[in-house]
Amino acid sequence: MPKKTFSTRVAEDRIKALKHLAVDVDKSLGVLLEEAITDLVKKYEKKGIRS
Repeated sequence: MPKKTFSTRVAEDRIKALKHLAVDVDKSLGVLLEEAITDLVKKYEKKGIRS
């Protein structure tokens, strides 16, 4: 699937935590963000909020 640039503002402490996690699991920030978005969408799909 083609990738698109997505820009948003995130609390500094969350960015710092994400960067540390990326180092710990040896993944890029982008990969972790995609994983988080996928998990969040699935969570709401299970609740019937998004189809």
